[in-house]
Amino acid sequence: MADLAPNEMLLPDPRRFGRVAIVHDWLVTYAGSERVLEQIIRLWPDAELFSIVDFFPDEQRAVLGGKRAKTSFIQRLPRARTAFRAYLPLMPIAIEQFDLSGFDLVITSSHAVAKGVITSPNQVHVSYVHSPIRYAWDLQHQYLTQSGAVRGPKSWAARAVLHYMRIWDQRTANGVDEFIANSAFIGRRIRKIYGCDARVVYPPVDIERFEPGARRDRFYLIASRMVPYKRIPLIVEAFARMPERELVVIGDGPDFERVRALAGPNVKVLGYQPSSVLIDHMQRARAFVFAAEEDFGISVVEAQACGTPVIAYGRGGALETVIESSDPRFGTGVFFDEQSVDALVDAVERFEAHAPFDPEVCRLNAARFSVERFRRDFVRVVEETIDHRSVKSLAFDTAPALAHR
Repeated sequence: MADLAPNEMLLPDPRRFGRVAIVHDWLVTYAGSERVLEQIIRLWPDAELFSIVDFFPDEQRAVLGGKRAKTSFIQRLPRARTAFRAYLPLMPIAIEQFDLSGFDLVITSSHAVAKGVITSPNQVHVSYVHSPIRYAWDLQHQYLTQSGAVRGPKSWAARAVLHYMRIWDQRTANGVDEFIANSAFIGRRIRKIYGCDARVVYPPVDIERFEPGARRDRFYLIASRMVPYKRIPLIVEAFARMPERELVVIGDGPDFERVRALAGPNVKVLGYQPSSVLIDHMQRARAFVFAAEEDFGISVVEAQACGTPVIAYGRGGALETVIESSDPRFGTGVFFDEQSVDALVDAVERFEAHAPFDPEVCRLNAARFSVERFRRDFVRVVEETIDHRSVKSLAFDTAPALAHR
């Protein structure tokens, strides 16, 4: 199927899929996983939506097709709107209470517990995994540190809960007919944790919102939520060592005050900015800087869609979205090997030695992650899962008859 404009994209034939349920962990903001959910809903606009909680902003609900999710009992618990993550130990129970018995196809969009819904042998369950539960697996120690639960009774209680979550998470993997990972990096994590393979379908990036700008300025750009694993303070500290280079920081979050305190005269901290301002800066930036080990990293692709090269930490999804080449005519950025000030300073110097990069090459690389490509690949995986399931069912149905011959 050739790439089509979003409003021309053919919808799957509903007769082939029957009744469809879509399950998402929680609905509180429009971020990376919600962009995936938006496109899944557009593919199956008549599907019913389920979520642990739904506090999604009404002014943005159009991206969900105007749908309101059927929610769990956690929706009605005290302070659920502002502190729903505190109920993480209850989420496995909550997700298992959804009655999905009336649906033929169940699609889960999961970075926590959504893939743990209960389905029957007669249903097809396809799970798009943004990541296995980060809190319980590779980010456990970071989670305990941030929660002040490194030692003492609180720590032992938290560790017991996370141990339970890991056991539950592994067990419920058996209820999934097909895993889809948002990157090969997450595919390897799924293999390590759940012991099964996953198909890779990269998240959709609205490439058409971005285009190369008319001019390039001298500043470097970081645009991100300021949460610890994004390592924004590290980037600011690195540029403090390079006073001749200007850095612009867009975003807010728990690390905002720390970032602002570290910022020197060559660092401008703009805080949250509307998308028009963000895109303008992406179009004019000399390079986009990214220091997180991210599952995929949509902002890295958006920057390249603006023709802007990337300086990225060489772990995680960035290795699949940025091209490092000894010839800048064919590359879209450079990597650094460790999350340290020295490594990032060295990467900036190597970037300057290679610059300029070709904006058209950056743009073409970003086009690999378009919305149309996501829709086409996602539907293909679902269809192939159903076909494979039908063949297996036929084999099971005919086996007893063959045995009596």
